[in-house]
Amino acid sequence: MPRINFFLVTVFTVISFYGFSQTESLYNSYTIPLDLKANANAVVRFEEKVVEILDYDKINVKEKRIVTILNEYGKKHANALEFYDALRDIKEMRVYIYNASGEEIKKIKEKDFIDASAVSDISIYEDDRVKYLKYVPQSYPYTIEYTSEVVYNSTAFFPGWQPIGGYYVGIEHSEYKIINSAKIELKTKKENFDAFDIEELSDKHFIANKIQGIKYEAYTPELNNLVPRYKVALKKFNMVGVEGVNNNWSDFGKWMYDRLLTGTDAIPQSTVDEVKQLTAGIDNKIERAKKVYKYMQNKTRYISIQVGIGGWKPMMAKDVDKLGYADCKGLTNYTKALLEAVNVPSYYTVVYGGNGIRNIDSEFSAIEGNHVILCVPNENENIFLECTSQTSPFGFTAGFTDDRDVLLVKPEGGEIVHTKVYEADDSVQKTIANVYMDDTGGFKAEVNITTTGYQYNLHKGIENETTRDQQLHYTEYWANINNISIDNITVNNDLDHIVYEENVKLSSRNYASKSGSRLIFQPNMFNKVTKIPPRYNNRKLEFKIDRSFKDVDEFIIQLPENLKIEAMAEGKTIDSKFGKYDFKLEAIDGNKIKYTRTYILNKGNYQKQDYKAFRDFRKQIVKHDKTKIVLIKA
Repeated sequence: MPRINFFLVTVFTVISFYGFSQTESLYNSYTIPLDLKANANAVVRFEEKVVEILDYDKINVKEKRIVTILNEYGKKHANALEFYDALRDIKEMRVYIYNASGEEIKKIKEKDFIDASAVSDISIYEDDRVKYLKYVPQSYPYTIEYTSEVVYNSTAFFPGWQPIGGYYVGIEHSEYKIINSAKIELKTKKENFDAFDIEELSDKHFIANKIQGIKYEAYTPELNNLVPRYKVALKKFNMVGVEGVNNNWSDFGKWMYDRLLTGTDAIPQSTVDEVKQLTAGIDNKIERAKKVYKYMQNKTRYISIQVGIGGWKPMMAKDVDKLGYADCKGLTNYTKALLEAVNVPSYYTVVYGGNGIRNIDSEFSAIEGNHVILCVPNENENIFLECTSQTSPFGFTAGFTDDRDVLLVKPEGGEIVHTKVYEADDSVQKTIANVYMDDTGGFKAEVNITTTGYQYNLHKGIENETTRDQQLHYTEYWANINNISIDNITVNNDLDHIVYEENVKLSSRNYASKSGSRLIFQPNMFNKVTKIPPRYNNRKLEFKIDRSFKDVDEFIIQLPENLKIEAMAEGKTIDSKFGKYDFKLEAIDGNKIKYTRTYILNKGNYQKQDYKAFRDFRKQIVKHDKTKIVLIKA
């Protein structure tokens, strides 16, 4: 019976393909509807993916894709590639290439594809290899027809559907269907279907037609959150012969603990004795954890390697102890074992790591994440440890794994929790400066910058650069100061308190401009907002500010005795839902000027209608950061 069903679907596929292409040539670039060329570097003329479930441990994926590449930026949308390993067997890969008029100019067989390792710097799936098309076109546009068939002998990863794979790609026709020959129970989730008018031929057969390319707009959330997606997972699945049950995150987390982690955490008794001695007499478990974390950092280093089933099973902790290196899985599991030796409980944690904030889907349990960290529960909070860094402070996650849903892998099952959110008061940059101006418009200054939270993450690392690179860094950092000279630099990275401190002595010739007998200068020398977000006459997408921060500035400007203030603004306060800005100028005793400034930006998700107000808020900040003072001879 399954064979008959598959035959009927295959016949339907052929009929639907030729029915779709009867009215126009999909290989001729001149037949693309004009509205699909707008905001497009490539147009998907036809795409069909058929996934047949043969058993709980085997699926077959067939794909046909015809894409017209309009310019060099569209080449990445060809998607003529397949990942493979011992569990994914490529049965067919074939490409035909057509010129602008639809005439065939090249045929490429599987043996002509480039075969390479697909291991990335951040990935918990390390076994991948990839075969991909490398084609240098003679001219644009051209069209690629790509056909493939891949058999998956592991079903933990189930290919879903996302017809819009990037910005600036139009969709003429994209189709996806599942043939469940084995009648395996599925979990599915549809996202953003209504916003794109997806046609549903059945509960597992979908078509997207005539979707214009999406133009990137500043502050847009991740594309995955905006476009139609269909997510699929088997409730009973297989990973390299290891059967799993996945009704919810609790089930899935328990499977990970029992089948991937159990038995991997043994470490030598000599190491157990060493960390026990290191933490002897320390009653507070977090203080013990800090000692162990530093011990691990000093003893190991990160290296991306291929280990374990599907790249998900961590390296044995005893091997990490012996070799002194591992990937994120191995280092996290090793740190967990060290903490257990000193009676500090912790949980292996799966996360999407990256500067952009991406959540594990709390509503849909499946293989997710690209990184592993460690969670140390502490009363009413969770402390998360980045185990791949030799320099990261204990419990610091800002900028890479902060403010997102993650999966704790516990003995009793999986649990979704949220990592630390760094609020504005947690991510502060405070700049204090003493400035000594001369009567020619130049100055000397001593500047102190301290940063915490996310802003700490933006500054840290300068202490490891050469003197020349440090000088270049500050010259670029204060690019608004003409004729700048960096005279002395002292940097202190306080890992215990997670505070980064920079002390810089600098000078400038002719900073102030001359107008007759007057000197005109901008008092905000050291922390100026200069960029206004781009303007959109008709913004299409919602926007997002990922992180809050707070800047506090205080500059004391000493004037020479022969100069006095002729004109100076008092200040300005701006308050909006996007944040707050305030600056003040005061003449104080001793022929000095005190400049104070506070700028707070609020994180949040905002409607597209709010963008103009947000841009106006930033525009006003740029304007007031250029406020000038006029000096005249006393």
